Amino acid sequence: MTFLRIFTSLTCCVMLSAGASAQISLVPPAAIPPAASKPTPPKPRKHTPVRRPAEAKKPKETPKEAPKKPAEIKKPAEAVTAPPTTPATPLVKQQSPGLPAPTDATAEEISAALNEGANVDMVYGAYQRGFYRTAFQLAMARAQQKNDTNAMTMLGELYSNGQGTKRDYAKAIEWYKRAADLGDREAMFSLAMLRIDGRGSSPDREAGVKLLASSAKLGEPKAAYNLAMFYLDGQTLPQNLTRAAELLRTAADAGSPDAQYALATFYKEGTGVEKDIDKSVRLLQAASVGGNVPAEVEYAIALFNGTGTTKNQTAAVSLLRKAARQGNPIAQNRLARVLVLGDGVAMDKINGLKWHMVAKTSGKGDLMLDEALAHLSPEDHAKVEAAAAKWLGTTVNEPLTSATPKGTQSPKAPAP
Repeated sequence: MTFLRIFTSLTCCVMLSAGASAQISLVPPAAIPPAASKPTPPKPRKHTPVRRPAEAKKPKETPKEAPKKPAEIKKPAEAVTAPPTTPATPLVKQQSPGLPAPTDATAEEISAALNEGANVDMVYGAYQRGFYRTAFQLAMARAQQKNDTNAMTMLGELYSNGQGTKRDYAKAIEWYKRAADLGDREAMFSLAMLRIDGRGSSPDREAGVKLLASSAKLGEPKAAYNLAMFYLDGQTLPQNLTRAAELLRTAADAGSPDAQYALATFYKEGTGVEKDIDKSVRLLQAASVGGNVPAEVEYAIALFNGTGTTKNQTAAVSLLRKAARQGNPIAQNRLARVLVLGDGVAMDKINGLKWHMVAKTSGKGDLMLDEALAHLSPEDHAKVEAAAAKWLGTTVNEPLTSATPKGTQSPKAPAP
């Protein structure tokens, strides 16, 4: 019934040439870390439970969650080679505001939950509406009286998040373990993440990885994705790029945008698979549709250049705008360039240099755009500063280099 969804993203490095034509070139993230610098394996984050498509009793994922923050991106080096691929620091979802007041399950509801039909899931229905106490009580009844693994996994979720009951990682582990021992792949995955992160006990990556392997073997795509990260990392498990690619393909085929983006970089660089630019771009497109922001940026650049796909600069600029508004500094920089130079879009120096100033707050500088900004008239310069300040939520007199765009996090290094 429930699982944790890891939003770990591979860091991307995309270089824009400074030639007169302002042609954008795609330089994807390095898929193979150098021997002296291995990436850190992903860390878990909390997730909203969803139903597995193959089971009638599992509904779609609940929308009650805070909007995802964009994946953080290191400042790319101005060279063809990119920095080592490192999973981004995970974000934690928060409970949506305005949820209904807690309510206790009635005797009728408990009775109905214990005798519900195959296509009814009162436990998850209560959870989805924000009635966590009701969900907790109904799940407890089904777990104790029906030995229902879905209910057990829900109890693990509720105890882990402190929803409908006091947060208690020890009890969350207990319920996840009971469901996992009965073969529930999502409980295995959730338990693996608690083991890896050390919540409720000391961190135990080896035990966590074993649970990930069991969950992935049963078809859990999130487990396959994260297990691939450990094979790529080469610390807890021996580095095996071929196996990592296989696991990423499994998760990508199941619709994971993060796996699609990671596998796209593998095909781009020929990491663990035969190099194939066309497959790489198709995966970038799929990940972009799924909402992976770094994939949106790279797919936009592929569209702009006509690399591995039909050239479409209008669509490319539209995608860059979307990613820029989500706080991606690379997208902001590329959008600034095409607007200032009028390449593939009507020239708009004011708006373009606004995005340049916004990108600089995240460390994405650009000497060519600095020069363009310096040649503006005092009136236009003031317009650019006012527009950037409005986006950043600052005043014109505040230093823009210290501000953070709305809906983003300040750049920081991934957690060790």
